[in-house]
Amino acid sequence: MRNRVISAARVVFAAASVAGVVTQLVIAVRTDFGVLNFFSYFTTLGNLFASTVFVVGAVRTARGRPSSPRWETVRGASVVYMAFVGIVFNTLLRDADLGDLTPWVNVVHHMLMPLAVVLDWVFVPPRWSITRRVAAWWVAVPVVYTAYSLAHGAASGFYPYPFFDPSRGGYGTVALWCVVLLVAFLVLAALVRLIGNALSTRARRSDPEGASTR
Repeated sequence: MRNRVISAARVVFAAASVAGVVTQLVIAVRTDFGVLNFFSYFTTLGNLFASTVFVVGAVRTARGRPSSPRWETVRGASVVYMAFVGIVFNTLLRDADLGDLTPWVNVVHHMLMPLAVVLDWVFVPPRWSITRRVAAWWVAVPVVYTAYSLAHGAASGFYPYPFFDPSRGGYGTVALWCVVLLVAFLVLAALVRLIGNALSTRARRSDPEGASTR
């Protein structure tokens, strides 16, 4: 029964997230916003990634497939990325101009989905310990994303977030923001790792023979 509830919840949240992406993509096409610009938002990429992880996780849980270090690494990455999306939006971008962003999509992508992914990590903890090296690799994606955003912005004039835009204080301000966000990412990755490992140890102690379907 518990596995069915977990699988169903994952599918529901994934469906809502993907529906939001499709809704905004249609708007982007109709308004000539640009497909490349649309997929340049970390929120969009993070939601697609987390939705994929949720769907795969739901299938694995429904089929009773055991966990693995690789799978927990992927799950952990989605937690870090979505938690970051939720934190950055609700602290730095809440009063920003959201353009054609549909209100319900905003709620799903920036609030409900980040919360759901974090809670999934807490209530369905990893069965394998996360190493420092793995947590460090989680940060590689946002580093690459930042480099892409700055390069794409310099070439096209489009910056997905105001802290990447050099017209708002110059490249020095952009560099400072990049450092601050990178440090925040490192701290968040370390926190997700610590929580996951603590819950993992507790889960193994309480259920050493557990099927660990994640």
